[in-house]
Amino acid sequence: MVRVTPDDLDELEFAAVQSGDHARIARRLAELADRLDPASEVPRAEVFIRAGEQWEMASCPEIAIQLYQRAIDDGGATLIDARALLAGALFELDQLSDAYHQLERLRTGGPHTLETYIVVAELLQAHGDLAAAHEWATIGARAYRDAPLSQDQLIQLLQIRFRIRVDLGLTEDELDHLLD
Repeated sequence: MVRVTPDDLDELEFAAVQSGDHARIARRLAELADRLDPASEVPRAEVFIRAGEQWEMASCPEIAIQLYQRAIDDGGATLIDARALLAGALFELDQLSDAYHQLERLRTGGPHTLETYIVVAELLQAHGDLAAAHEWATIGARAYRDAPLSQDQLIQLLQIRFRIRVDLGLTEDELDHLLD
């Protein structure tokens, strides 16, 4: 059994950026998740997610999907809901119906972190589904507009939402004015 701290994850991810060997770091993260002590500072599901993200950076979305599913099955706390990341990997593989199925599961399984709303809005925007991206960004902005959280992340979501609204040809609304 091993324990993992946020600093350990940062160190591994930095090594991946420096070396460009995302597959090696992804394997290491998956191994850590498999041997993780339940008392570890970082939950197992989060380590599975980080491994999946590294596999995506290594251009291996098929393997990332497996790690995201393990995070979902684990059920532990995560910064970003693994279903959002799973949907992204499925989009990468052009498995659109499966991707939208994951997003529907996510939508009906709330509440979600602000980071999850950001990921889903960006994902849908990148895949040209501006109406759905706008819906996710709006729901997230309304849910977190008065929350005592990092305003930087709320501003990020509001900026994404604003760009989507411009692309959709919509006029400014009360949420857009929060950026003023």
